[in-house]
Amino acid sequence: MKYADLHVHTFYSDSTFSPEEAVSCARDRGLAAIAICDHDSVDGVEPCRVIGDELGVEIIPGIELTVEKADAEIHILGYFMDCSLGWFRTRLKELQAGRIDRIRKMVEKLDSEGIRLNIDDVFKEAGRGSVGRLHLARAILKTGKVKTMRDIFGKYIGFNKPCYVANVKLTPREALDMVLRTGGVPVLAHPKCMGRDEYIPELIECGLRGIEAYHIDHAPSVIKRYEAMARENNLLITGGSDCHGLGKARILLGEVRVPYELVEKLKEESEKIRNEYR
Repeated sequence: MKYADLHVHTFYSDSTFSPEEAVSCARDRGLAAIAICDHDSVDGVEPCRVIGDELGVEIIPGIELTVEKADAEIHILGYFMDCSLGWFRTRLKELQAGRIDRIRKMVEKLDSEGIRLNIDDVFKEAGRGSVGRLHLARAILKTGKVKTMRDIFGKYIGFNKPCYVANVKLTPREALDMVLRTGGVPVLAHPKCMGRDEYIPELIECGLRGIEAYHIDHAPSVIKRYEAMARENNLLITGGSDCHGLGKARILLGEVRVPYELVEKLKEESEKIRNEYR
C-alpha cells in the first residue's frame, strides 16, 4: 500500500530541510508522495518536484497561509494549486514583505524585554526562506538569554504574548479564495492548535474543503473529533507530520501518513474546483 505525508516544510520557509533532504527523507521512509506546504511560499515546490522525479517520490504543490482572528491564529493549507499564476505570485510577495516588517517589530519588542538581537541574525536563520517566528526563536536561543523553544514561545513570541506581532491579516475568505482561485483545495491545518472549533462553520461557508485531522500534535481522541466533524460536513480528512526538518525536536517526516487514495481524492477535488472557477 502507498502512503503520503501531506504537510512538509522546506528551507523556503522555516524548516532546516533543503528540497534534496526533504525528498530523500521521504524516499528513505517509504513514502510515495509528499506535499510541500511552506508558509506563504511555493518556491520549494519545483526544486522538490525535480528531485522527486529522480527519486520516485510524487511532489504535491502546496502552501500554508495564516488567517488572524482576534483570539486565534488559523492556518489554511492549499493543495494542487496552479503556482504559475501571476496574481498569486504577486500576492505571495506581498505576504512575504509583511513577514519581514512583522519580524522587525518583534525584534523591537524583544529589545524592550531585555533580549537584544541583530535583525540580520534572524534573516541569516531564514536564509532564502520566508522569515517567521521559528527563525526568530532560533536567533533568540543563540543569545543564551532564553534556554528553550517552549519558553521563547510561551513567554515572549507565542500568540498574544508580550512580543507577539500579528502577521499580515488575511480574512478567512481571502485565504480560502486565494487557494480556490488557483484551482487548489483548501484544508484547515492542525485545528487543535487553533483552539477555536467555533470558527470552523465560518471557514466551511467560505469554501473550506477539508480538515487535517491527522497531525503529530493530535491525540487519538482529538483525531476522532475532527474525523467526525469532517464527515458531518462532507469534508476531506487529511493528515501530515508538519515536518520542519531539525527545526523541531526530531525529524517527523512520515510519522503521520495517509493512504495514497487521499491524494487521488484531492486531485479529484482540485479538478472540480477548477471547473467551478473557470
